[in-house]
Amino acid sequence: MFSRSSSKTTPPSKKENFRWFYSSLPFNVATGPVSLFIQLYVLQLHGTVIDVGIVITLFNAVSIPAAMIWGFVTDRLQRRTPIIISCYTSVAIILFVFLMVKSVYGVAFLYSIFSFVSSAATTPLNLLIMETQPKSKWALAFAMFSMVSSVGTTVGIAVGFLWSAFFPLDLIIIPLGILSLISAVLSAVIIREPSFVFERQMMVLNRRSFFQRILALPMMFLKIPRLVDFRSVFKGMRYDLTRQVPVLYLSIFAFYIASGIFNTSFAPSLIKSGIPNSEVFLVSFVAMLVQTASFYYAGPYIERTSLRRAAIGGLIVRSLCYAVIGVSSIALFGSEYLWSSLIFYPIAAGIAFAAYYTASNTMIFNTLGQRGQASTLGVYSALVGIATMFGSIISGFTSFYIGYYATFVLAALCLACAAALTSFISGQKLSVNSPI
Repeated sequence: MFSRSSSKTTPPSKKENFRWFYSSLPFNVATGPVSLFIQLYVLQLHGTVIDVGIVITLFNAVSIPAAMIWGFVTDRLQRRTPIIISCYTSVAIILFVFLMVKSVYGVAFLYSIFSFVSSAATTPLNLLIMETQPKSKWALAFAMFSMVSSVGTTVGIAVGFLWSAFFPLDLIIIPLGILSLISAVLSAVIIREPSFVFERQMMVLNRRSFFQRILALPMMFLKIPRLVDFRSVFKGMRYDLTRQVPVLYLSIFAFYIASGIFNTSFAPSLIKSGIPNSEVFLVSFVAMLVQTASFYYAGPYIERTSLRRAAIGGLIVRSLCYAVIGVSSIALFGSEYLWSSLIFYPIAAGIAFAAYYTASNTMIFNTLGQRGQASTLGVYSALVGIATMFGSIISGFTSFYIGYYATFVLAALCLACAAALTSFISGQKLSVNSPI
């Protein structure tokens, strides 16, 4: 399951093992506000919500082959530090280049490259945690690394809020690029190559590593999925005893379509309502705070209830919040719409998302048998990428030609469909509770 490396490096101490986690903190701060910055910058360049949808769709489309390619590169190179340093350095360069881009098409092209490059470090970082920690410490190590990532993303959005309140939006790229370079330097100084390396399949054997990897980038391609793999997953739909897994996958597909639809148009709807850039960042910042706290309590909550009930509850709450925001987008304006968003968006993106994410991915983990893990995860990852991509493109055109309220209600209906599909899941294989 793992192969020996030629490295003769002495294993670092326990304290030093944890210390390298913080080398990624500036990078997480740098990338935290980028997605929201892109949406606001496209609108600042006089783009429409259709343009925003196209830009995000291209980003999502590139992320699918990127996840495949970097996974295979990680396996082939069997060295972690060069990939991580290259990722951080390349992201910094791309961010600085944004200063010279003054067209929507240029932003779309550059953001696509950003999508490809920024995902490079995800797999080696997760493997590095397992390679530098004893197995008994994996749960603690992944929890700490997840905390560092969440704190970095939240701080990055806070930087976006403060910067856009006092300085031009496009110049925020300068501190973000510098932070990414700092992570590259810290990684070169602090990270030591492990004395042995794992293959990517090891991430599937530990729930903490599986959750962290899927949360960081919800696509894990241990192999490129083929048409026969999709047929293998969904052929069980015809029979009562085997339809649990395909129904679960369809519900997740509906969830990610809804997420793509809503998230693509939410920031543009705030801007159209007269809300300044800084307060758009504020809404996202509050949501991230609630989400971080919610994940802390999600595990214990899931252990006290069934996975199906937790997933359905999260979907229903998220659907209702989307619907309320949809009504608010047409009934309220300015500060009133802002306050509505500050209440309901954090509930949807924080509490409801944490409950559904934890429950659904526990069910996904429980469906992975000893055989066919790579094929099953490949199908799952492809469905997530395709759903998010289609959700983004649908969102832009729906918002432009019908209205934001229709877009958000459509997203709410997709979540309602996901909840209905999840309600059909009753197999012990999917509903068994396991410690997070």
